Amino acid sequence: MTTEIRRGSARFLTRSPGMVTHHGFSFGEHYDPERLRFGPMVCHDDHHLGAGRGFETHRHSGLDIVTWVVEGRLAHRDSHGHDAVLSPGEVAVLAAGSGVEHAEHATPDGRARFVQVWLAADPERADAEPSYAVTPAPTAAPGTGLVELVSPQPGAVLSVARLGALETLTLPAAPLLHAYVVSGALTRSSLAEPLAAGDAFLFTGEPAHEVTAAVPTELLVWTFGG
Repeated sequence: MTTEIRRGSARFLTRSPGMVTHHGFSFGEHYDPERLRFGPMVCHDDHHLGAGRGFETHRHSGLDIVTWVVEGRLAHRDSHGHDAVLSPGEVAVLAAGSGVEHAEHATPDGRARFVQVWLAADPERADAEPSYAVTPAPTAAPGTGLVELVSPQPGAVLSVARLGALETLTLPAAPLLHAYVVSGALTRSSLAEPLAAGDAFLFTGEPAHEVTAAVPTELLVWTFGG
């Protein structure tokens, strides 16, 4: 059983004109052998894009790519004919399967922020036909606890919690759990000093733990292996 606190200040940083990305794991020129993956999670990026900025057409295969829009609007287009504009709170799952090309940009009317996670696909699904699906914004609100959003592959579940100030949430027991502070902050606890936006808990084989919001807070919580 282990608890790791990964601070936002320790995330790798990539900057280019109109774009800033904070990487939770080794990515591109950023390499740390201690930060390669967490279960099937091989990428956890927090992207900030200026109006109209983004990622030109590029190819993926063998991944399930999950995108959560935090603010602004994000346009997606891919080589299998999927064309969508995501709004805050919407979740998109791109199962790259045997291979797909896609592009992502903030819409021209304003900047965008989104959190994107890549999960390594099960080898049995690596050659599957690519697919794309959007889940509407959930009804998560203070007092509703964890609200399940998507389960892009067996045993992998993404949930969201929107907490009011001083509200307590129970993070469930799971073989692996990743809890990311999208906005707001958590108070000091037996687990750690206060957590701020951009910080994350990584639990391995831990029992359920309670966390408390210091201010209105949004958490994205992944569980694996349940």
